[in-house]
Amino acid sequence: MPSAPLFTRFVALGDSQTEGIGDPDGNGGHRGWADRLAGTLATVSPGLRYANLAVRGRRAAQIRAEQLGPALALRPDLAAVVAGMNDVIRPRFDQAAVLADIEAMFAALTGVGARVITFTFPDIGSVAPVVRPLSGRVRALNERLRALAARHEVTLIDFEPVPATAHRDAWAEDRLHLSPLGHTLVARAVADTLALPGSDAEWRQPLPSLERSLPAALTDELRWASRHLVPWVGRRLRGESSGDGVVPKRPEMTPV
Repeated sequence: MPSAPLFTRFVALGDSQTEGIGDPDGNGGHRGWADRLAGTLATVSPGLRYANLAVRGRRAAQIRAEQLGPALALRPDLAAVVAGMNDVIRPRFDQAAVLADIEAMFAALTGVGARVITFTFPDIGSVAPVVRPLSGRVRALNERLRALAARHEVTLIDFEPVPATAHRDAWAEDRLHLSPLGHTLVARAVADTLALPGSDAEWRQPLPSLERSLPAALTDELRWASRHLVPWVGRRLRGESSGDGVVPKRPEMTPV
C-alpha cells in the first residue's frame, strides 16, 4: 500500500461550510470539517501548519477576489476550494461565471504546486424540500465541476451520489449548514480520499432512515420556514449577508 502523502501547509478557501458553521467548538467559535481534517493531517505530519480563509456568505467571485491571493502567499502544498452553493441559491445564478471563478482558483493553486481538493454538492432538495426546484442547478454544476477537476488534476470528492450527505441528521437545524455529524462525515471522506492512516470508506454507508408522519413533517417544514427561511429571505431583500463584517478565523499558517 502506498504511504500517505505528507503535507506541511494546508489552506482552506470557501464559505460557511468550510468556515465550520453548524459545528460549534464549545468556545463560542466554529470547528468544521477543515479543522477536523487538519487535526487528522497533523497526526501524519506533526509539523503541519494550517490556515482557514473561508468566510460565511461568500460567493465564488468573492472567494476568488478575497481569498485566492492570500492563499497563494501562504505557499500551501494542500488547498481546499469549495465554492458555488451561495451562488446556486440566488435567483440570478450565472453558472458560467461561477465556474470561471472556480477554475481560476484551481489553475492558480495547482500552478504553484499545491494539491487541490474540492467537492460536488449533495441534492439540497432532499435536505430542504422547499428548494427542490434548485436540484437541477446543483446537478448541472456538479457535472461541470467533475470536468474542471479532471482538467486541472484536482482531487474531487463526489458527494452527490452518497445518500448520507443529504440525510437530515447530517445538516443543522437551518438546513443551510452541516451539523457536527455532517462536518465529521466530510472530514472522514477527505481523509479516505487522501488515504490517510486510519481512514476508511465508512462515510459512504447510509445513515438510518427517519420515519415521520405527514403531520409531523408539515409541522417541521413550517417551523423551519419561520425560523430560518423567512429571515434568510429578509436579509437578501435588505442586501445583507451573514458574512458582513466577518473576517477569516485563521488567516495565517499556524501549527495545529
